[in-house]
Amino acid sequence: MHEHSLKHLDPRAPLVLDTRDLPRRPGAMRVIQRTVHAPSDLGLDLIRVPEGADLTLDLRLESVTEGVLVSGTVAGPVEGECGRCLRPVTDAVRVSLQELYAYEDSTTEETTEEDEVGRLQGDLLDLEPALRDAVVLALPNHPRCREDCPGLCPECGVPRDELPADHSHERLDPRWAALAKLTEDTEQEG
Repeated sequence: MHEHSLKHLDPRAPLVLDTRDLPRRPGAMRVIQRTVHAPSDLGLDLIRVPEGADLTLDLRLESVTEGVLVSGTVAGPVEGECGRCLRPVTDAVRVSLQELYAYEDSTTEETTEEDEVGRLQGDLLDLEPALRDAVVLALPNHPRCREDCPGLCPECGVPRDELPADHSHERLDPRWAALAKLTEDTEQEG
């Protein structure tokens, strides 16, 4: 028998689900629909679900031979900044979720690594790791404020769509910089 170093689950935590009223016979099912507050650090560098934002859970818990299969959707708001122009981005995310939580002392629990399959602790299961994986994987690494965002001018840092069409910066070859300075100095003396 494996000894697992699972943390103690708080049955009052919003993402800890109690399966006590779900019979432990294959085919038994229970539907859970609830809104919970988003945990912290649910996202990437440029885009995330704001901590405490409402996440809508629409889940189905099914008893299967080896445990409880949780499937359904999670939806909530996301915010961040455009990867091209750094303007604020707001959107929504809706992801599918499916995770097996193995019964204690089941064959699945005995034959899999701790991080391969979720584990039930008594009648409790912790949905947060599966929810976190599903939401974070659905977020774009480089969000954009719009598909055709032109980004920033690399010289002045102003969003390109706020600049006139003929916007440009005089670029002097560094090899000629000393000569240009000499010409400037000569004109100022003359």
